[in-house]
Amino acid sequence: MMPKILVVDDAAFMRMSLKMMLKRNGFEVVGEAENGVEAIQKYKKLQPDLVTMDITMPEMQGLDALKAIKDYDSEAKVVMITAMGQERMIKESIMYGAKSFIVKPFNEKDVVKALANILS
Repeated sequence: MMPKILVVDDAAFMRMSLKMMLKRNGFEVVGEAENGVEAIQKYKKLQPDLVTMDITMPEMQGLDALKAIKDYDSEAKVVMITAMGQERMIKESIMYGAKSFIVKPFNEKDVVKALANILS
């Protein structure tokens, strides 16, 4: 069974490159969302095994979406995707139950290893 992933990022190009990376490495991308509001709806509908969640997005930030998803499903596995210099937000997201975080610009090997560790 391929792990089902929901990719959340406001940048279409980031979603695209993550999707390609994940597909190449045996993950199935079941959906994508461009903001936190959409992320919560898609999570409930698709029930993915894991979510990659950008921290900085319009409409609803990744942290708020993370909280809402964890309230809905305490077992949810969410990995935060962050830009350099967002240490405070990383700490907060781990407090709210994020399993891990990936710093942009990321490389394929690190992303795959991080996700595989969480799913194992």
